[in-house]
Amino acid sequence: MPQGQPSVVPDDGLTTRQRRNRPLVVVHTGVGKGKSTAAFGLALRAWNQGWPIGVFQFVKSAKWKVGEENALRVLGASGEGGSVDWHKMGEGWSWVQRDAQMDNEEKAREGWEQVKRDLAAETYKLYVLDEFAYPMHWGWVDTDEVISVLRDRPGTQHVVITGRNAPDKLVDFADLVTDMSKVKHPMDAGQKGQRGIEW
Repeated sequence: MPQGQPSVVPDDGLTTRQRRNRPLVVVHTGVGKGKSTAAFGLALRAWNQGWPIGVFQFVKSAKWKVGEENALRVLGASGEGGSVDWHKMGEGWSWVQRDAQMDNEEKAREGWEQVKRDLAAETYKLYVLDEFAYPMHWGWVDTDEVISVLRDRPGTQHVVITGRNAPDKLVDFADLVTDMSKVKHPMDAGQKGQRGIEW
């Protein structure tokens, strides 16, 4: 397997091994499809390494069954790789109705408080904060606080945040940022989402 060679070696006093193993903040944003899919792909890699994984789904309805959830739960329970805990923090998309939006705001804040507790306790090695860019973008969760907590998190915990409109401050802070841009999508031709592709 080819080894990537960094284009810059910073004068940070770290050894190559220390720099290679430092915890990352990863952001998948943009209007294109694949942000959560890519994050769950990372979760598969983490599972294979035996890492404990915490998935926190913000905004999406707790009733919505996604294929990745079932697959990762089965893998987590198999005893062959890492453990997987799945937390659902939303009741549905915020634009459905005002009452649902207020409930989502509260659940998003509760979810963030749980993430903070787990980070402090070093509960997981990989955190997937799915659609967490939305609560920051909408002002439900303070971006500056998120950055501060992530900057000061103990140990070697990796955090992946997905969602459109990731705040600029978060993008600037993150170690790895991918902006998913849409070139074409079947919806442009009037096709709705389909089983096995969207869920």
